Amino acid sequence: MLVLPAELTHVQAPICLNMLREAARAGKEPLVLVDATALTRFDSSALAVLLECRREVLHDGRRFAVRGLAPRLRELAGLYGIAELLPEPVAVRE
Repeated sequence: MLVLPAELTHVQAPICLNMLREAARAGKEPLVLVDATALTRFDSSALAVLLECRREVLHDGRRFAVRGLAPRLRELAGLYGIAELLPEPVAVRE
C-alpha cells in the first residue's frame, strides 16, 4: 500500500510523485492501493499526483484505487470530471 503524506501541495508534489512511483514499481500486487487518510492539507496538485501514479500503474497492467480521500478532494475531482478515475477499493467478500 502506498501512503500519501499529511500535506500534498504544489511544493511537495514532485517529491511525493517520485516516492509513489518507486513504491509502486517495487510492489508486484495486481492492485496498487493508495491510502489518503492522512492527507489533510492539499491543493489540486494532489489530484495531478494521483492521476500520474494511476497512469503508470495502469500502464504496468495493474489496477489502481484510492482509500480515504478527503471529501473536499473527492468533490474537487468531481468538479474536474475525474472522480471515476480515483475509485475506492472494492471490498472482497469471503
